[in-house]
Amino acid sequence: MLPLSLLRAAVGSPLLVELKGGDTYNGRLLSCDAWMNMNLREVICTSRDGDRFWKLPSCYIRGSAVKYLRLPPDLLVRAAEIEEKEQALRAGYGGAEEDVVAVRAEEDVVVLEGEVEVEGEGKLVGGILEGEAG
Repeated sequence: MLPLSLLRAAVGSPLLVELKGGDTYNGRLLSCDAWMNMNLREVICTSRDGDRFWKLPSCYIRGSAVKYLRLPPDLLVRAAEIEEKEQALRAGYGGAEEDVVAVRAEEDVVVLEGEVEVEGEGKLVGGILEGEAG
């Protein structure tokens, strides 16, 4: 499993980030990108020496400045589940003759695209039910 997969699975979770300069940031991960740049909220920053503290509503951390991350222990299991779901969704691409219905999953929301017959209801096209309802 790649570190970026773990970080993406950690969105919404508390984490500790230590920078190369020695400062640490404790907060909840709001978002991250492919370069491991992160947005944190509800942050407590500690100086390198540990003698000064700051409370910040949010902060941005550049990925190239990160020395290490401490993530929640249950994150490995959650990241593996997310990776399995993404692989299952990608398995529908590449030569299958049937239309692909579920294109991506974002947390608990599945975005539907494609076209599928809904028995007795019409066609589901791009997440919109067309035809007779009832």
